[in-house]
Amino acid sequence: MQHEFSIQVSPKTAADTTLLKQKIAKLNALQVNEITHVQVLKRSIDARQIAIKINLKVRVYINETFIDDPIQLPQYPEVSRANEVVIIGAGPAGLFAALRAIELGCKPIVLERGKDVRARRRDLKAITRDHLVNEDSNYCFGEGGAGTYSDGKLYTRSKKRGDVNRILKLLVGFGATGQIMVEAHPHIGTNKLPDIIAAMRNKIIAQGGKILFETRVTDIQIKDDAIVGVVTKSGDVIETNAVVLATGHSARDIYELLHRKQIHIEAKPFALGVRVEHSQELIDQIQYKCATRGPYLPPSPYSIVKQVKGRGMYSFCMCPGGVIAPCATSPGEVVTNGWSPSKRDQPTSNSGIVIELRPEDFKNFQQHGPLAGMYFQKSIEQKAWQLAGETQRVPAQRLIDMVGGKVSQDLPETSYKPGLTSIDMGTVFPSFLHQILQEGFKAFDQSMKGYLTNEAVVHAPESRTSSPVRIPRDRKTYEHVQIKGLYPSGEGAGYAGGIISAAIDGEKCVEACIRNIKLI
Repeated sequence: MQHEFSIQVSPKTAADTTLLKQKIAKLNALQVNEITHVQVLKRSIDARQIAIKINLKVRVYINETFIDDPIQLPQYPEVSRANEVVIIGAGPAGLFAALRAIELGCKPIVLERGKDVRARRRDLKAITRDHLVNEDSNYCFGEGGAGTYSDGKLYTRSKKRGDVNRILKLLVGFGATGQIMVEAHPHIGTNKLPDIIAAMRNKIIAQGGKILFETRVTDIQIKDDAIVGVVTKSGDVIETNAVVLATGHSARDIYELLHRKQIHIEAKPFALGVRVEHSQELIDQIQYKCATRGPYLPPSPYSIVKQVKGRGMYSFCMCPGGVIAPCATSPGEVVTNGWSPSKRDQPTSNSGIVIELRPEDFKNFQQHGPLAGMYFQKSIEQKAWQLAGETQRVPAQRLIDMVGGKVSQDLPETSYKPGLTSIDMGTVFPSFLHQILQEGFKAFDQSMKGYLTNEAVVHAPESRTSSPVRIPRDRKTYEHVQIKGLYPSGEGAGYAGGIISAAIDGEKCVEACIRNIKLI
């Protein structure tokens, strides 16, 4: 017999199978030896009270043998001679679109400007060690996209957009831990994702699909408002009437290309701010309300949203037990982001703290039309680069100093390895943003007493939260509103905000592409 129910237990009980069985037996008037297996279906932490609890949804096997049913990948057909669909970008939207195309019997041709997931590492080291930015291979560009080397969080609120569990199961099938099916806020980790991405690539190639690395698309050929081909940096022309555009939120050259060719794009709201690093021990003490978190609790995350001067200011991409990384995509700019390894075992935590922006904020860039927000974003990244010394060092300030408008006399070493330059954040950001940050951090401290400390360090800027541009498409056909055969997808098109939502959107776009053009 099997019985499913929800239960709330202590962290120690949740971590110990014997204790958990005893608890379940007591609640259900059973003998412990009658419980043959306890399968945890969902797990979350409730830290609202002093006594922290773990919420579990379990399936209990009573006098019945448990037979594990491992997740299997779909039966992907061989598609080397099938009709083709071109996918630009090998991030989550592009890779999942390619796999879905194969599942539906089409041959994907994936064009990726960057390198494969292993070769990218040399370019990431060059950014950190030598302050050299490769425009095609960095934390944002390359196989797996920005998510591969910038944390691998799988939490999404976009459950109305598609089947989240389907994407999670595919990730497990390609090598992710089954725990991502269980945790309320699943996370793979930057150290684990490369092998998973490589397995996805190998499957695409094994089934007859193609992935072309170091192949930047520089032009889109159009005839009678319809796609007829794409042109690569090397001058090669790939003829096609079906393109899934999944280039990510930092592919500014693609936005410029579309604007230059008078292909309709539009400005989109986004957020921008800083990345703040605290010790993980302090965040644990604040969140768990105890001196030490002990062996049964994971490093604590946090999430804060405040209204400050009529604007939303909130934590973004919080990385417990993680580090801050340099994420510029062009020389002459600095950008920060954060990531955590799978164990989240670093001594520091960090989070983007960002402020919602409005069209009127970009009035000095109106000559750029729908690209005004992008140029505003770019201007701050370039100014930060100049102020910090024209390397990959970033402007930094102790948190209380920043709130008080005081230049920090010294800075502690942080996890950001290229280095820091002590700068007044008021010189990096427009005054309205700087003032909101100053007031907002005071409000943060009201919700998380102890958050406002001079041991915390502010790094600037956190500017690539999402795309500042939307590439509009029809709600039903997913096709661009102007150009037939063009399917804008994922974060770069303004329709996703993370690995899961981008993967879902990539699948939907390629399904619509195949359906509309009748490629099968």
